[in-house]
Amino acid sequence: MFTLSQLLFGAIVAGAGVAVLAIALWPWLQSLRRGRLRRQPFPAAWRRILQRHVPQVRQLPADLQLQLKQLMQVFIAEKPFIGCNGLVVTEAMRVVVAAQACLLLLNRPTDHFGNLRQVLLYPGAFVVDRVHTGAGGVLRDERQALSGESWSQGQVILSWDDVLAGAADPADGRNVVVHEFAHQLDQADGQANGAPPLARGHDAARWARVMRDEFALLERQLAHGEDNLLGAYAATNPAEFFAVASEVFFERGPSLAAARPALYAELAGFYKVDPTSW
Repeated sequence: MFTLSQLLFGAIVAGAGVAVLAIALWPWLQSLRRGRLRRQPFPAAWRRILQRHVPQVRQLPADLQLQLKQLMQVFIAEKPFIGCNGLVVTEAMRVVVAAQACLLLLNRPTDHFGNLRQVLLYPGAFVVDRVHTGAGGVLRDERQALSGESWSQGQVILSWDDVLAGAADPADGRNVVVHEFAHQLDQADGQANGAPPLARGHDAARWARVMRDEFALLERQLAHGEDNLLGAYAATNPAEFFAVASEVFFERGPSLAAARPALYAELAGFYKVDPTSW
């Protein structure tokens, strides 16, 4: 005859065992589910949305188009979208964001932005308050209007107007989705610092050297008023340099390869694609 306390203890032990088993099986179950999602037919409605709003997809080689669509199916199934400031999130919004974000995952071993918990969409630029340190260490409040932001806690915040504008012109070197999801990759091991986790075999010392040298080159170009592909915002800090360089890599690959071959080579090695061939 078991006492109540013995029965309760047995239930707790059994529950703990089930929890441990579920944790152990989760990677396998997740992989099985993702495989099932990738094998599903790509919806015809999504194809029409891509044709209308994301012309860059048509430029990709056929194998990368197929891979992108499979990545999108997982992304849309797993990542919640939340509308802000009265925005009602539509199927088209999910598809347009996912198509641009998943460009960064092509040909790469991926956890599908594993740290990302949700995508927040605003109708247009959103306002944030920041505390900045001025001359003499004086702190001041400053209000900024942003088109996008990435948080290491697992949120990406985007302006829908800017998402559409970035997708509409795939050759202007400006893409807020690529920019913010590059930050997500950078933040995979903590705060964004321009040094995202590299794949095995990627020379970390060479990456650091090239990024440092290219950042310094940009600073010199800006100081002398010289034209450059990246722009002043890329010189804000190494994290922004990586994010802006990612935008230019995906949208103006041939120009970046010609102007900054070492930077292009590092990004091509990181992203596992070659936009000069698109």
